[in-house]
Amino acid sequence: MAAALSGATAGQIRHWRYDTGHGPVLVPELASRPRALYSFRDVLALRAVVYLRREVSLQKVRTALGTLRGFGELEHLSSYSLATEGDTIVLVTERGGIDLVKKPGQVLLATMAEILEPFSTRPGVVVPRLFQPRRHLTVDPRTQGGVPVIAGTRVPYDVVAELVEDGITPDRVADYYPAVGPEAARDAVDFALYVDSFGQGAQAV
Repeated sequence: MAAALSGATAGQIRHWRYDTGHGPVLVPELASRPRALYSFRDVLALRAVVYLRREVSLQKVRTALGTLRGFGELEHLSSYSLATEGDTIVLVTERGGIDLVKKPGQVLLATMAEILEPFSTRPGVVVPRLFQPRRHLTVDPRTQGGVPVIAGTRVPYDVVAELVEDGITPDRVADYYPAVGPEAARDAVDFALYVDSFGQGAQAV
């Protein structure tokens, strides 16, 4: 789920847990072993990294994070505002931008609002809107731990998708969950296919 909502692949997320010289990109906040468990803040941070990587290399992201740690900045990665300026990364503060890779430069701000909206990571892959990954699905960290649910309910999308996979038509899902209409059921199935495209059975969730 962390992969599907952030736009990173499951393999990338696993790789980003390892230190390659500047420290790991992100260690799961909840658990690393035996299975990686990512918090909602982790998903926000991963999504920001994927967004930055559209403009700069992973090496520069790692360098920027190493610089942050060198500054004594030890808060969760999701608490920082990072932006790209050309081929460098800037920490955006109230006093201005602090270059984390090269020399200080003009800030081109990728706002949190932009990061939460849909964006493309590679041909054919569009990372969905974080809080509404499909028209009839919503994500709220206070509901089902941030697992996407049918809008206006606490019904997880995957429960509905599994019903349809087991042969229940979208029109009949309401027999089991009255608040789930046919279009919502179809959105649940569509999102389940999207999630599966990030690697079913991967360790990073």
